[in-house]
Amino acid sequence: MPLPPTIRVLTYNIRSLRDDPQALARIIKAATPDLVLLQEAPRFFRWRKKLARLARAADLVVLTGGGTAAGPAILCSLRTTVERTEDVLLPLTTGNHRRGFATAVVRIGNARLGVLSTHLSLDEEERYDQTATLLDRLAGLGVDHAIAGGDINETPDGRSFRRLAETLQDTWATAPWGTEHTFPATAPDTRIDAIFTTKGIEVLTAGVPRDFPGITENDLRAATDHLPVLATLRIPG
Repeated sequence: MPLPPTIRVLTYNIRSLRDDPQALARIIKAATPDLVLLQEAPRFFRWRKKLARLARAADLVVLTGGGTAAGPAILCSLRTTVERTEDVLLPLTTGNHRRGFATAVVRIGNARLGVLSTHLSLDEEERYDQTATLLDRLAGLGVDHAIAGGDINETPDGRSFRRLAETLQDTWATAPWGTEHTFPATAPDTRIDAIFTTKGIEVLTAGVPRDFPGITENDLRAATDHLPVLATLRIPG
């Protein structure tokens, strides 16, 4: 019987590529991820071309998302077989930014996996409602194992973050590695970016990576205003 596959998942708010896209691509490539959950991906003029350029520079391909999901996107390695994708726009509250989910069902090795990238609202009530929708959407993917990640816009003591962590595994809390805080990149003092998994997935490590070969602190500060979170996971087949 083949061993359950081990995969690497990165989540990263890239601020619409407004900072240093070369540094950003170097960081993503150095993480050697199988899946990348992006937030604030390009979503306006020529956004598909910009997202494809980033993926190519990181030796990845665009799986789904971007403008069609109001910012969240998913990149993947060629190790990943895509079964289906769906971009979801969430209800718009007047005066707030439009939010959405990029979702997919993929196969890696002998494992079938649901994936969701999100960037939750700055408004507390709207954000709390969005977490309920996220959990429903994840459960509706029709898979035994799933991953959700992104910019939660809330620290772990907030009620929206707690709602996610009560149903799913908060990977940093389960198997901390690297450093914890993700924002702001220049002087991180808070954790608002996270990767969650369903309970059957084994979390091996999760946290902000600080020791990529060839990646400097200047790269991490220049790439965008958030730091990435990298999780190493073992997925049951």
